[in-house]
Amino acid sequence: MINPFKKSYTSKELNTFRFLSRIPLFERLDYKEMSYFLPYFYLREYKMNEVVFFRNDPGNALYLVKSGKISVNIDIDEEFEQLSVIKSGESFGESALLTVSNRIYTAIVHSERAELYVLPKVNIHEIFEGHPVIKTKMMESLSVLYHTYMVNLFKGYKSSLGLFNLSQVFGG
Repeated sequence: MINPFKKSYTSKELNTFRFLSRIPLFERLDYKEMSYFLPYFYLREYKMNEVVFFRNDPGNALYLVKSGKISVNIDIDEEFEQLSVIKSGESFGESALLTVSNRIYTAIVHSERAELYVLPKVNIHEIFEGHPVIKTKMMESLSVLYHTYMVNLFKGYKSSLGLFNLSQVFGG
């Protein structure tokens, strides 16, 4: 039976939901849950080599790459070492989901242009306060993401034994 009171979405909203569904932090959410974020996304354009944020900046927003590429770098003695390149349909700046956090890397535009959806931390936490199920789902996704980073760190360590002291990573 068709529910005449069920919320219907515009084609633009449906396209946004499909985009969000490809991003690991949002993939556990249904369309209704995703809809709470829609009023808070704003699209920002960047140019080649423009810095999105620096290491140690406050984690004030989550970024979703609509188009272009973002280079994620750590700075070592005034030089940048690239950790990865974030592409369309991916996110970065996940520390914005945490209550208190600073950036642990620098993000720089790595293509001629990049379009990023910016989701302010204050709005993320406002949604989390009103919708604890959304918070739980997104924090589960964040945990999986960080677990994947740890697995990759361990693989890298095993193949490069002796280059760094892993006990420093875990406070030992």
